[in-house]
Amino acid sequence: MTNVAMARIGSIAAILLLGIGWALHAPAAEPGTNRIAKGEAAPGATGQQLVPRSFDIPQVEFINQQIRRGWKDHELTPSPAASDGEWCRRVYLDILGRTPTVEELDKFVSAHASDKKLVLVDRLLSDEYVDEYAANWATLWTNILIGRSGGNERMTRTNRAGLTQYLRRSFQTGKPYDHLVRELISATGTSKPGGKDFNGAVNFLAMKLEENGAQAAAQTSQVFLGVRVQCTQCHDHPFNNWQQDQFWQFNSFFRQTAALRRFEGGRDIAYIELVDQDYAGEGKDPEEAEVYYEQRNGLLKVAYPVFIDADGNKTELAKSGYVAQVNRRKELAQLVAKSQYMPRAIVNRMWAHFLGYGMTKPMDDLGPHNTPTHPELLDRLAADFKSESFDLKKLIRWITLSEAYSLASRATSGNKLDDPTLGEKPMFSRFYLRQMRAEELYNSLLSATAADRTRGKVEEQEAARRKWLDQFVIAFGTDENDETTTFNGTIPQTLMMFNGELIKGATSGEKGTLLERVASDAKLNPNQKIDYLFRAALARSATTQERTAANKILRGRPNEFILNH
Repeated sequence: MTNVAMARIGSIAAILLLGIGWALHAPAAEPGTNRIAKGEAAPGATGQQLVPRSFDIPQVEFINQQIRRGWKDHELTPSPAASDGEWCRRVYLDILGRTPTVEELDKFVSAHASDKKLVLVDRLLSDEYVDEYAANWATLWTNILIGRSGGNERMTRTNRAGLTQYLRRSFQTGKPYDHLVRELISATGTSKPGGKDFNGAVNFLAMKLEENGAQAAAQTSQVFLGVRVQCTQCHDHPFNNWQQDQFWQFNSFFRQTAALRRFEGGRDIAYIELVDQDYAGEGKDPEEAEVYYEQRNGLLKVAYPVFIDADGNKTELAKSGYVAQVNRRKELAQLVAKSQYMPRAIVNRMWAHFLGYGMTKPMDDLGPHNTPTHPELLDRLAADFKSESFDLKKLIRWITLSEAYSLASRATSGNKLDDPTLGEKPMFSRFYLRQMRAEELYNSLLSATAADRTRGKVEEQEAARRKWLDQFVIAFGTDENDETTTFNGTIPQTLMMFNGELIKGATSGEKGTLLERVASDAKLNPNQKIDYLFRAALARSATTQERTAANKILRGRPNEFILNH
């Protein structure tokens, strides 16, 4: 294969790989190419309102019934079914955090079994993909628990690698979600991998205990209970039913907890050790262990550890601050895991991950002030998730096999008003477009191009990945510790995509990479090579117009390989 031929193929790959970066979650397909699996209706198609597939799974059938009821109540006609390629790309991204390879895509699209979606979902959740599954969800939950910038702060006490290692092993072993929650809330031990008493779970709270544990209380409630209470440390919540006294009662559970700084022969903190220790209280009497807080009128009040569940039932602990008499944080972990809040919060979070929006906006702000779009559905899925021993893979299975998840992303005249970006409540009559997460883009580039085969040792690859992802993170420093990945196609980001080391590796002609294999395959004609690149990048073949444009590149740019400039 000549350098000129490789450059021609590289020019097309450059455009496609840049397209991966800014492509939304569901790529457009050529008109008329929407493929519908045998036995599945194109919902909304004239004269073809068939009952959607439920795969004999009661939860899937209930999801379909409830979502369809919402369409009827709001006079919405859903979009047609997504093509096989669109759905396949979607489910790989959401479960594994990457797009399918061409081989994986072709295997699914060419299958004719009526239950092939069920078969694929079960494969992605099986031991065959367990390492990728665990790595993706460990990354997702690391970001949820400490943010994308967590562990990179100046004088940080969070060990990001330690938390990710704990989470990856938890997902590899299929740890039930309630066990995960209890361990994260009650963890003790050291934060750094390889050290004595290492427990990666301590990194969730490692940086949240300053200011009397205000962030520990706020983040534990928001993440695991789906209730935002940050503002109630100063005043009653303006919308939900949380009062100021409830915040400090909840905060009292963390007052026996300390993050002790540990050093290793220098002035910099090497790691922390999270411990439970006796708490004397602000009145200096450990038998009472009082927590004081000030109301807006200046009146000083006292709080003790009290947990209030969604139904208003209270659980009060003994007032003692002695750990031997009552370990407040361990008791809290049990109360959270058994609460009515917890299963509803995780179901809504997982629904938002797969469908783009939760049944509330925002998805981690549940309560009477924020009515779910489908309250019966949320309650049923939460109850079934609990009865199925908090098995996250079963919850994933129910959502990804639902009709709502299988719809095309293109709005029609019958559902153009179903637009959450305009402030409307999501009714899930189509698959809402969304950008890839930065991590998904990175993994997809490697999956599509085999660029990781040219990048050295695993440690070097992970360092390069972290450096690349850090370019997109902005922390706002608000009361909620907000941050975002500004992955929005700005000029600097576009230049980085064109000129960065990742793209250089992705479009290199080194042996074993995508371009080397496609360009040197004598069995493929130019149009087939173009189609292969499109399937690798976008999980679909090129349209007629795209194929024409790509052939012009092949003819007109014999010496240009833009991503290596």
